[in-house]
Amino acid sequence: MDKTDVLIIGGGAVGVCAAYYLREAGYGVTLVERGKIGSGASHGNMGLIVPSHSVPLAAPGVPVRGLKWMFNPDSPFYIKPRLDPSLIRWLWEFWKASSEGRMRRAIPLIRDMSLQSLSLFDELDGLDGVDFDYHQRGVLAVYRTKEGLAEGEEERQLLSSYGLEIDELTSDGVAEALPGLELNALGGLHFRQDAHLTPGKFVRSLADHAVRRGVIVRTGSEVTGFTKDKGRIAAVHTTQGDIAAGEVVLTAGSWSPALGIVAGISLPIQPAKGYSVTMRRPAEWPELPIMLAESRVAVTPMGDTLRIGGTLELAGMDLSINRRRVAAILHALPRYLPSFDIDALEIVETWCGLRPCTPDGLPFLGRAPGVPNLIVAAGHAMIGVSLGPVTGKLVSQIVAEDPPGIDIDLLAVDRFAR
Repeated sequence: MDKTDVLIIGGGAVGVCAAYYLREAGYGVTLVERGKIGSGASHGNMGLIVPSHSVPLAAPGVPVRGLKWMFNPDSPFYIKPRLDPSLIRWLWEFWKASSEGRMRRAIPLIRDMSLQSLSLFDELDGLDGVDFDYHQRGVLAVYRTKEGLAEGEEERQLLSSYGLEIDELTSDGVAEALPGLELNALGGLHFRQDAHLTPGKFVRSLADHAVRRGVIVRTGSEVTGFTKDKGRIAAVHTTQGDIAAGEVVLTAGSWSPALGIVAGISLPIQPAKGYSVTMRRPAEWPELPIMLAESRVAVTPMGDTLRIGGTLELAGMDLSINRRRVAAILHALPRYLPSFDIDALEIVETWCGLRPCTPDGLPFLGRAPGVPNLIVAAGHAMIGVSLGPVTGKLVSQIVAEDPPGIDIDLLAVDRFAR
């Protein structure tokens, strides 16, 4: 049986960042991934590093808005109707979490984690052999309706009160920020601290660097079970053999709840399907991501490609591509960019992935009650890449039993069982 100090389950952004920081801290690290490195939600997401997304998914008004959208397959948020007890429990907890008080407790934590991740991305971008098209030029949210602009102003005031840097732009200011693009916009917000990258390149490049530093990576290795001794995980069973580990870190995204059950813990995570279409980048497209605010669609330049994505679809562990959802994303573009000819661009990839969402919009991060050598780092929703570095760093501090650099009490693994 192979042995390692720390075994990481899951090779997405969070798992790879944890492997890197644990190895830098001197631990022997083995990472197992059921597919390829970065092949899950870390592959086709929008590549946005977003302190601007410090408001959690569960916030006042969101459940009511969601009720209006949830049965419309063309809406930004859709729930596939089904009798699923775990979904019903999740929705109840989501409703309870969408309060003013809980939102305001969560914002400073997400903000601090996001800002620390920004600093860590700067460091990772400087590593030898690590390249992921990293740019910190902000994200520009554009609004084409008075209602949308008013909603954006409320968001600006809220986030500004927590110290985030946001510029208001008139329609002329939006046009100046996006030269060469014809726009239908009344105004915009420039979230100056945000950044963007190519997520697949980030995960694969950092994983390759970690391997050069001594991390063992096993792809095509699915976890099938655990052997426990006095509550601790003594061995992890995989399709490539058993591994004994002093510590086990669960970073399997939407697959974490199923593995949690096998390990003896409950993780109320729902997989939220998101879609993206990657195209060849038009020559005139600026190096600045855009949020088409009312449509909840993002457009991110990534090297020589342009990625368009959005939607949140609660349909279970379903990785089929709903063409109607893809069409809804693409049809949003002409409403904001009337001269943008989608049909003239070569499509590189149409993709969907499952983002792991907790009811309160905060990830699970910490030791699992009852399984003292199991650390959970999952449930990052749409900001897993954004929070990957800081989560990985915090995992290394938890393993070392060092005081974490950020107060993570709100991320307790058992918070919904209390």
